[in-house]
Amino acid sequence: MAILEGTAMWASVLTPNTRFEPTYEVNLVIDEATAEDFKSRGYNIKQMDEGPSILIKRKVDGKDGAIRQAPKLVDRFKQPLDAQVGNGSAVKVQYNEWETTNKYGTFKGLDFQAMQVLELVEAGTPDGAEFDGDYVETAMEDEL
Repeated sequence: MAILEGTAMWASVLTPNTRFEPTYEVNLVIDEATAEDFKSRGYNIKQMDEGPSILIKRKVDGKDGAIRQAPKLVDRFKQPLDAQVGNGSAVKVQYNEWETTNKYGTFKGLDFQAMQVLELVEAGTPDGAEFDGDYVETAMEDEL
């Protein structure tokens, strides 16, 4: 297995993206040299506004009805993390390169193994974040 460091875009780590086929995935924005290396080995590189990116993914549905586990998600101290990784998060992604050949040709990809979040930009708003924190103080002042 190998590790790439970059910026996460459109990450679906703990919950799969179900727009088409359920898939855990991340578009990882990488530096130009790394992008050129992957491109020279036959991988697709997508040019985004943030820079070149490579798609690292794991399909939920495996062969013979097997269900694949979500990639591990950990913080910078390798502790389990339960968060939605938002666009712009600095991450390291562990992946496994694979290649297969069948009657339709040769295919290759990067299997999404794990993600370590170095700097989290949380996607969405966590439950309860909209609550006003000064209600208790106001209620207590009214009682005085």
